[in-house]
Amino acid sequence: MTAVLSLMACSDGGRQNPFLTEWDTPYGIPPFADIQVEDYIPTIEAGIEQQNKEIDLIVNNPESPTFENTVLPLELSGEILSKVSGVLFNVSETDRTDELDSVMEKALPMLTEHGDNISFNKGLYERIAKLYHADQSHLNREQQMVLKKRFEAFERNGIGLPEEKQARLREINTEMASKSQKLGNNILSESNAFKERFGISVSDYPNAMTTTEDRSLRQEMLLAYTKRGNNGNEFDNRQLVLDIMRLRIEKAQIMGYKTPAAYILEPKMAHDAETVDAFLADIMEAAVAKAKGEVYDMQKLMDEDIAAGKLPVGSKIEPWDWWYYAEKVRKQKYDLNEELTKPYFKLENVLKGIFIAANTLYGLNVEELKDVPSYNSEVVTTYKITDADGSLLGIFTTDYLPRASKRGGAWMNNVRDQYVDAEGNMVRPIIVNVGNLAEYLTIDEVGTVFHEFGHALHGLLSQCHYASVSGTSVVRDFVETFSQFNENWAFQPELLAQYAINDKGEVIPAELVEKINNSLKFNQGFMTTELCAASILDMKWHELESVDGIDIEAFEKKVCQEMGLIPEIGPRYRTTYFNHIFSSGYSAGYYGYLWAEVLDKDLFSMFEATGNVWNKELATRFRQTFLEKGGSEEPMKLFQQFAGRLPDNTAFLKRRGLK
Repeated sequence: MTAVLSLMACSDGGRQNPFLTEWDTPYGIPPFADIQVEDYIPTIEAGIEQQNKEIDLIVNNPESPTFENTVLPLELSGEILSKVSGVLFNVSETDRTDELDSVMEKALPMLTEHGDNISFNKGLYERIAKLYHADQSHLNREQQMVLKKRFEAFERNGIGLPEEKQARLREINTEMASKSQKLGNNILSESNAFKERFGISVSDYPNAMTTTEDRSLRQEMLLAYTKRGNNGNEFDNRQLVLDIMRLRIEKAQIMGYKTPAAYILEPKMAHDAETVDAFLADIMEAAVAKAKGEVYDMQKLMDEDIAAGKLPVGSKIEPWDWWYYAEKVRKQKYDLNEELTKPYFKLENVLKGIFIAANTLYGLNVEELKDVPSYNSEVVTTYKITDADGSLLGIFTTDYLPRASKRGGAWMNNVRDQYVDAEGNMVRPIIVNVGNLAEYLTIDEVGTVFHEFGHALHGLLSQCHYASVSGTSVVRDFVETFSQFNENWAFQPELLAQYAINDKGEVIPAELVEKINNSLKFNQGFMTTELCAASILDMKWHELESVDGIDIEAFEKKVCQEMGLIPEIGPRYRTTYFNHIFSSGYSAGYYGYLWAEVLDKDLFSMFEATGNVWNKELATRFRQTFLEKGGSEEPMKLFQQFAGRLPDNTAFLKRRGLK
């Protein structure tokens, strides 16, 4: 195999494809400067060939299946594909070009077909199934979870179906992958058009809506923002949404489920749509009640503007007024003006804050690495993360600034997973945090930096043997627990004193810190309502048994009426730009942010109960119980192991000001 790859590595002119060679780079960071767009497809082809041969060896092994001769080599297979995927999926989201789009259009069907070939490999399944149904007492818990995950993946991907249904699933999977990629690209194009029109990125939209006095301009911005993907142009997503949903419904029904939600939720913590719907309905009722009080407070200030002749008589709070008047209420109620806090939240200082918190809680040390490979040397910074004893935990890269080639939002990705290789060597992860942030951050944006680093910590602190369960490889409604948990430290006074420093070297005043913390429950009726509304919209799409005759705008309107949404608030995402659920893996899963917040606030309350949120003993136990374990144990077992009980939503409701 090595000889074959050596031959494949050389292209015309004698140049070697860097993906098909050993990377002689610091910490195994990909040699980004050596990688050309033309390298991706040949690498994927070589990677598929490599993994096919590795799987053939497993299937054709004459010995009875064991974990060591079946599951372990499967876990370690596909090294080339892992290398190229780790790079390609990161750069295609951050430094998109027409050439990369063409690569993705070719790559996704290839990778989808390859994944299906593995999913429908009966010989491989039979070996896995034999192990799964045999006595597992000789396996450790992580091995049992890996075996369970592998077995259930076969079952849920249709291994037991007749060949004609498997063939249709292959077609569906390929078509869904291509359409989801197209939908995501359309959203980016529409977001760039928004920026060209208004001079602000979509990530800066909330801030612009807060500070723009011109009411008609606010209305214009809101309409443009919420119409992305719904403008009847080449980037219109309406038909793509219906196509994707039609495919998801067909797939679920082939698999024996009435709806995509029933199929998707079965292995999650929530397990079924009824549980999620009841969970969201309870939150929605409390959130809307809170939001109505917020409307009342804002209307009083609008009435003052009416009396001053700034607005016509009879003006009422509209969706485009919310951010603007909410800020006025915050200034009135809490005497807090974000223009006064921003100078203390310079991005580079907030970054110091997340590192100080990680050192204080978990003993981690951070060192910036100079002159190492980077996919965009102008904006990407790379760090080495080590443990208290100096041992390497991983490589962490940051890419926070917006650009036209980058999709909106913020996220964490793995360039390389954490696992133990065939020689028994610990492979440490390479993790990237990506955002679309300004040089000086709002209070919400500070939370975003801590949030994404919480995901990074979940990856960096992983101590698993097998990549399929390491780091953030946990069920979707559990994964946000640890990102949101990390947000709890962002505005702790002790930490702010160390990182919230303005350009004059002045530490944020104590009275401003008090105002920030007093205001954290502010506007939570709105924030919770729009998040919950988006979660319900997601569920209602995935609870459909057919999309025949559906008009997207009419469907949204009906769903919003049924959930009791007040007219002053819309869902956080409208259907045509809801990237999370149509292009980023959160289908029938957006509720997971709220579900995980119940867990995270409950866990944080245990730190508060000790009288010291920086309790190192408890932080060490948290690290060992959750952050090091990844998906090597069932989520609820880990929670009960740490808390000694089932979750309680009291802390969540109090934190959101709903109780």
